[in-house]
Amino acid sequence: MSPRNLLLLSNSTVHGSGYLEWAATPIKEFLASKGVRRVLFVPYALREMDDYTEKAAKTFTAWGYELSSVHKATDPRRAVSEAEAIFVGGGNTFQLLKTLYDNKLLEAIRRRVLEASLNMFEGAPYIGSSAGTTWPPSPSTPPTTCPSPTPLLLGPRPPPLQHQPPLHDANPATKHMGETREERIRQYHQLPETPPVLGLREGSLLRVQLDKVTLHGLHPARLFRPGKQAEEFPVGTDFHSSSSKTRR
Repeated sequence: MSPRNLLLLSNSTVHGSGYLEWAATPIKEFLASKGVRRVLFVPYALREMDDYTEKAAKTFTAWGYELSSVHKATDPRRAVSEAEAIFVGGGNTFQLLKTLYDNKLLEAIRRRVLEASLNMFEGAPYIGSSAGTTWPPSPSTPPTTCPSPTPLLLGPRPPPLQHQPPLHDANPATKHMGETREERIRQYHQLPETPPVLGLREGSLLRVQLDKVTLHGLHPARLFRPGKQAEEFPVGTDFHSSSSKTRR
């Protein structure tokens, strides 16, 4: 297994800014650190894939990168295997996962990101936004017939931690009587042997390098553990170093 180089974004847009604008600096620094010039986009989480690709390409082109979409590739698996970097956009998690299975790309992406090729010491850098960072089982994703029950990229290395982007804090003034995201997570933790869940607020990201998982962005994150009070962690926290705490 090769070193992991992942940038996991809570979401693509925050209020008052454009697409990926809030994360422009960490994305460009992340890609530049690996000498990347071309990015392969996976737009499967939205049905309007052409429009989605055009939107992403406009942003990455302005940053000086070439972006192509896997849904336009003649041979998608070859496109993945030759990708300098991979960006999986957000949207509908179930649609994303199903389309990856339908195109037999789930394992192809896993290999390209996590396994070194004959000519490389580490896998391709991976950027995921929202649905592009979370995979079943997840407290907001219903059970499906898809055969894989484990995260695409985060496991199985420590910490035994899922993350949930984006987390919206409860608003005591709201008249909405439906379940909050926090309630969903606590219901999820009623199931046996469920791992801690890290709630990422909008405008937050996780930088994963080797086994180091560091929180960056605009806001602290909220850690939920079965049978425990939720706890806040500030920007800069390394959740691998904190893994013994997440297990308690």
